[in-house]
Amino acid sequence: MARIETLPVRVGDSLIIGAGHPIVVQTMCNTHTSDVEATVAQTLQLVAAGAQMVRITVPGRQDVPHIAEIKRRLREAGCRVPLVADIHFSSETAIAVAPVVEKVRINPGNFHPDHDQARAQFARFLAVCKEHGTAVRVGLNHGSLGRYITDRYGNTPHAMAMAAMEWLEMCIAADFLNVVVSLKASNTVVMVEAYRELAQRMQERGVVFPLHLGVTEAGGGDSGRIKSCVGIASLLQEGIGDTIRVSLTEPPVNELPVAQYLAEGRKGDVMLDAAIAWGPKLLKREIDEIPASAGLSEYLKDEIMQAARRRFYKPEYIACPGCGRTMYDLQTTFEEVQRRTAHLKGLVIAVMGCIVNGPGEMADADWGYVGEGGGKVTIYRKSQPVLRHIPDSEAIDKLLELIEADAR
Repeated sequence: MARIETLPVRVGDSLIIGAGHPIVVQTMCNTHTSDVEATVAQTLQLVAAGAQMVRITVPGRQDVPHIAEIKRRLREAGCRVPLVADIHFSSETAIAVAPVVEKVRINPGNFHPDHDQARAQFARFLAVCKEHGTAVRVGLNHGSLGRYITDRYGNTPHAMAMAAMEWLEMCIAADFLNVVVSLKASNTVVMVEAYRELAQRMQERGVVFPLHLGVTEAGGGDSGRIKSCVGIASLLQEGIGDTIRVSLTEPPVNELPVAQYLAEGRKGDVMLDAAIAWGPKLLKREIDEIPASAGLSEYLKDEIMQAARRRFYKPEYIACPGCGRTMYDLQTTFEEVQRRTAHLKGLVIAVMGCIVNGPGEMADADWGYVGEGGGKVTIYRKSQPVLRHIPDSEAIDKLLELIEADAR
């Protein structure tokens, strides 16, 4: 199917997203932004591996000079890759960094607890971006919607689309159209439904912004790759999507081959091809089972069925890929949590890198392991913290004790 026609969004000197241009592949550094040398080195590695855009977290205003220095060193090295500043909550940080980078990723609903104040700050932010030619990603994730929206529509795909449309209407009113939008979720059904509704609403409005696709907190290994392919391919097959990221709880360079595979339509990887072929059919309920004629192993069929949320044969894991806010060895911890909870079929377990974004992003989880920093962890039951400030050396044991007690 031909891609939905969108506005062109210019990011930096030469990169255009949407308007029929090739799908842009991106990823995100997991280094600490204050470690300029490490972040520069990782960015160069990612660009060499095919990243066309690189996102770097900016936790606070104190990190704006760091990303400015990172950009200076990259340009000095001849690297022109557009940099995206990743902002959570702090509108003042977003406003301060907008003149420095080519693009800023924000969730405007988190700019202020008061919705009118959030709108006022978003208007200020847009004015700065317009002045400096900075592109914007309005990024709303399932689980990080504000009370203003969830009180009206619940925590649903419809709520995600309606929230996005409010901010996009503000962009249109401000005559600022250099905008990409995303509605990520770790649940592939929620993710696909939200993007599909948003695409329809933008088409009805007559102003269609490019869409950035991703299954957020997809985890790692085969499961993370399959889940990402199921969700992203479902939308690409409907002509939806202009830039993609595959979020894995692994070194970010590992994300790029899967994203490139999806973007370029190559064939030959049995696992990815199976996820791309059968996952969307399961999500759309065109089929209830993968037929024996597909010739897939039981393991691969089980993984695709679970990624499409049709049948669960093991625990479901939500795990963020890590970024400059992560304060512990996320990949090793996630792998250990998987190893020790593999018998808990039917549970949804989240392993999140930081307290800033983790509690909201693990909206679907029964249990959550969230890093606080300083070697401490908070354990959540549903959305409620049940144990705080647990040393990370004890946290997995405590998590298992709580799960077992709850089961009794």
